[in-house]
Amino acid sequence: MGNIEGILSGLQVALSFQGIMFVFLGVLAGTFIGMMPGLGPISAIAIMIPLTYSMDPTIALVLMAGVYYGAVFGGSTSSILLNAPGISGTVATSFDGYPMAQRGEAGKALAIAAIASFTGGTVSVILLMLFAPVLSSVAIVFGPPEYFALMVLGLTAIASLSDGSTIKALISAVLGIIAVTVGMDTQTGTTRFTFGNSNLLEGIDFLVVALGLFALAEVCNLIINRKQSTQDQKAIGSLKLTKKDLKDMSGPMSRQSFLGFILGVLPGAGATIASFIGYITEKKIAKKPEEFGKGAVKGVASPETANNAATSGAFVPLLSLGIPGSGTTAVLLGALLVMDIQPGPLLMEEQPQLFWGVIISMYIGNLFLLILNLPLIPYIAKILAIPRPMLISLVIMFSMIGVYTISFNTFDLYLLLIFGVIGYLMRLTSFPAAPFILAFILGGMMEESFRQAMTINNNDLTVFFTKPISLSLLIVALLSFVIPIFQSYRAKRKEAAGNAQ
Repeated sequence: MGNIEGILSGLQVALSFQGIMFVFLGVLAGTFIGMMPGLGPISAIAIMIPLTYSMDPTIALVLMAGVYYGAVFGGSTSSILLNAPGISGTVATSFDGYPMAQRGEAGKALAIAAIASFTGGTVSVILLMLFAPVLSSVAIVFGPPEYFALMVLGLTAIASLSDGSTIKALISAVLGIIAVTVGMDTQTGTTRFTFGNSNLLEGIDFLVVALGLFALAEVCNLIINRKQSTQDQKAIGSLKLTKKDLKDMSGPMSRQSFLGFILGVLPGAGATIASFIGYITEKKIAKKPEEFGKGAVKGVASPETANNAATSGAFVPLLSLGIPGSGTTAVLLGALLVMDIQPGPLLMEEQPQLFWGVIISMYIGNLFLLILNLPLIPYIAKILAIPRPMLISLVIMFSMIGVYTISFNTFDLYLLLIFGVIGYLMRLTSFPAAPFILAFILGGMMEESFRQAMTINNNDLTVFFTKPISLSLLIVALLSFVIPIFQSYRAKRKEAAGNAQ
């Protein structure tokens, strides 16, 4: 069956009453799940698997896919309003979204996030329809050496996430890499930094670190500075975007729709990495990078566009190759196998109604998300009007519930408190938390890719320089590290020469 016939069969599924109803239910549930700090789509989809046994496989996948990208869409809410990321893919949104909320522009920040999410999701679905068969072959080309080079490129951007001191940013990143190495080494079976505690054998979960460094650190700040006026923070502000806001958004949205989609296609990258790389990219090319981290429109639009674009892109390796690109798509893969559906190159030919039905339903889902979220923004933003003691209690409660539901281990709650204190101390000493988080995300993947490359190529380091893609990425990483140092050196020399005159 050709693509045209497949698309037509997909349209029949997506535009049926059942298709529209389950898309709506999926994105609605996903939006509210994403809004709650710590409650991600993985647990929601896992719970739904038994409930979908008797359903048509296509409709069941449409429902679960709606929960997935709905959660990514809605996850920005708690990041912007409370500095408590709803899911890992919206951590970067808090860098500028929360400062906007603090200065009384919560409504504008949520509107920017909603429009950027819709744009990224819609553009990526179009790209998915046009290039899904071709991009599946691109995903195969990326092996361990290419992934290692990509992670190195991501780590060279750490200086961009500093608040002024590059040294402090690097120290923060080193601490993040140390934290991600905690646990049992899966290759050798040796324990690292566990100090004899069996609770640390499986390592530290990303959500524990993110909610500790951001949500609980903010709680500590609110408690200690409780006498500070909160009048501006309670103001919701207008949802109206000016021409300047729209102009500022247009560039990041167009660029990150493509970049986020491409990163989503790569197995293992996912929405979290896409959001960070999208944020860093826009900061590097911005004419006024100093505005980032202080409530910049581009700082909200870029990660929100990238993470939603990556969510759609993740369906390329999932459906075309049967390779999950993240924890959520791994659960979706399990759901497909339970329903006796084998993802792979033949899925498009053998079950076009499923392949194209899910893709076309994403168009409808993204439209539903925009229609749902924009009118609700004034009501959602009223969270800021909740009295501070109650708000602090709610943030602590949701953070602890989110962390506990990951492993049902009370030890993780102690870790959450420890990272909350670390996050607050980092604030006091002006150590940025963003490099810690980025290094924590990339460090584990970088180590795994390096080891896989070494194992496959008999410990030959030249493999990273003989493959064109990995070599190109390493060259770009080197340039992105060296050029800022050279520019800083030139600026200091010019300043010294000017003072001498």
